[in-house]
Amino acid sequence: MCMNVQTIIISNDNNTIELLKLYIQSFGKFDFLTGTDDFAKTYEKIKEFQNCILFIDISEYQEQALNFVSKITAEFPHCSVVALSDKPDADLIVRTMRVGARDFVPIPVIKENFVRVLENIYGDFTGEKVKKSKCRIISVYSNKGGIGKTSVATNLALELAKITKENVALIDLNFQTGDVTTFLDLKPSFNISYMFQNLDKINGEFLLSTLEKYKDTSLYVLADPPYFKQSENVSLKKIEALFEILRKTFSYVIVDTTGGFDDRAMKALELSDLILLVTVVNLPALRNSQRCLELFDKLGFESDKIQILLNRYMENDEINAKDVEDVLSKNIYWKIPNNYFTMMSAINKGVPVSFVNPDSNVALSFKNLAITLSDSLYRQRK
Repeated sequence: MCMNVQTIIISNDNNTIELLKLYIQSFGKFDFLTGTDDFAKTYEKIKEFQNCILFIDISEYQEQALNFVSKITAEFPHCSVVALSDKPDADLIVRTMRVGARDFVPIPVIKENFVRVLENIYGDFTGEKVKKSKCRIISVYSNKGGIGKTSVATNLALELAKITKENVALIDLNFQTGDVTTFLDLKPSFNISYMFQNLDKINGEFLLSTLEKYKDTSLYVLADPPYFKQSENVSLKKIEALFEILRKTFSYVIVDTTGGFDDRAMKALELSDLILLVTVVNLPALRNSQRCLELFDKLGFESDKIQILLNRYMENDEINAKDVEDVLSKNIYWKIPNNYFTMMSAINKGVPVSFVNPDSNVALSFKNLAITLSDSLYRQRK
């Protein structure tokens, strides 16, 4: 049942307006009023309502949009403002929050993220707290080797831990050729095979006291089995049980999955809240990504659950980002720039790339990706 709260969308992109309208209507608890690109008319409409929500796309005319957000939040405390942008870098997110925006949503908009924002606003209007798991499980996946999947998983996990200051688990589900411990230069006492053998004894306190903690961060690493034989009897039920325990203990779980389409990898993806499908700009990798998307569709995965992450991207590649989107019939969610020497230095030293050069383009990209995927800024404001 709709509340008497009007929602207004400001954007120059009709596709964005139509998508958000669809999500708002499917949420069903607010009234959709209009989509427009006219700031002045929007200002006059907001004056008419006791309660309203303004979704404003700040991708273009950024300064004008931020000034408008500041004006609305200062004059109309009854209006909740949510900003959107296709350039969600850390500085922009911080500036947007400082001028009074309640939340920030990256474009392309993931339905799950957008609905979470609507639920939080609904809770503010009604005084009801939405009961949901705090944890997000993010799987980093590719069915093709050698494209940097483990680099993405390890660097993303560390940045999430640094930004949110919350407990983050990095799980190596590549049972035969896992490299997470190599990339972080760790020699953990416990590995995932021990966890599978003792699921009935494991709780949050046990995990936090036994998993390898990475340096002085809140990142905890669950390593792959040291011997192939130890992974032979891992059932799908055991994977499901382990994930349930992790959900109760960590705010974020990053899963470095095995490649291929085996049952255990597919179970991990099924249990994930978000799948980052990693690819690079060459035809074999893109063809493999097409096959992944086709399989995920057959398995019934929601399209918004799967997001394309383009690794080692160069602006002057013969195949550009638009070509990739045309081939995959899907927008690119994130691009990690190609910085061979910095990445190889990090890998050879067994450290995250931010430890080698925190100001490098690739380190900043991982940091901004973590900011985008987390809701840390929202929680800091509450």
